[in-house]
Amino acid sequence: MATAAKYVSRYDERVNLVKDTLRKHSKLDEKASLELAERILDALNHIPEKVR
Repeated sequence: MATAAKYVSRYDERVNLVKDTLRKHSKLDEKASLELAERILDALNHIPEKVR
């Protein structure tokens, strides 16, 4: 029986990585850590590539 792989975008992978790290090292709940992870990635994405 074959199972279909669910597509997860690279952005979603990065958001989940940051969210999981925030949850592991803080007392934030799922929703708060997800919102903060999205804000963090948005801020990082606004840094010019040459500076990163």
